[in-house]
Amino acid sequence: MRIAVFGTGGAGGYFGAQLALAGEDVVFIARGDHLHAIKSAGLRLETPSGETVIRAEATDKPAEIGHVEAVLVGVKAWQVTDAAGAIRPLIGPETVVVPLQNGVEAAGELAAALGSATLGGMCGTLSFVAGPGHIRSVGGQNFIKFGELDNKLTGRVRRLRECFAHAKVSVEVPPTSSKRCGISS
Repeated sequence: MRIAVFGTGGAGGYFGAQLALAGEDVVFIARGDHLHAIKSAGLRLETPSGETVIRAEATDKPAEIGHVEAVLVGVKAWQVTDAAGAIRPLIGPETVVVPLQNGVEAAGELAAALGSATLGGMCGTLSFVAGPGHIRSVGGQNFIKFGELDNKLTGRVRRLRECFAHAKVSVEVPPTSSKRCGISS
């Protein structure tokens, strides 16, 4: 799967690195010294179990990438609305956009700008940018959760879940609303 990580900070960098290590075609969108370091030396991922360097495409110009199958939005919550405009050139007919922010507004802000490409999502990670091109994860339970805004289980959600599972990332797609409410169909 071709996946763009828009905002290669602690969360985006960690999850994008895991996907790239599992063989997914990941492109990192970053800026400044961080971007320069990723382009010249790769993205260095440091975890309690060791260090690795991910060699992958990196840019600060999303329009040059073309359509991707998934976009992980790893910017700060206050940057989501601005990021949505820059993400637009990445969106094709089958693209899913997953917010990584732990807040209730990100999915709505993305959906207002990008429509049905948007999934609900959130993540948990104890990761941060330790220096240009260097993501440090200090351990703990790293996880990602996502699903359709109407809570239906679709093929695109299943495909993305499989990518994360293959990357050995704890991934959850919440059950349908009828099951959560105790209503049987």
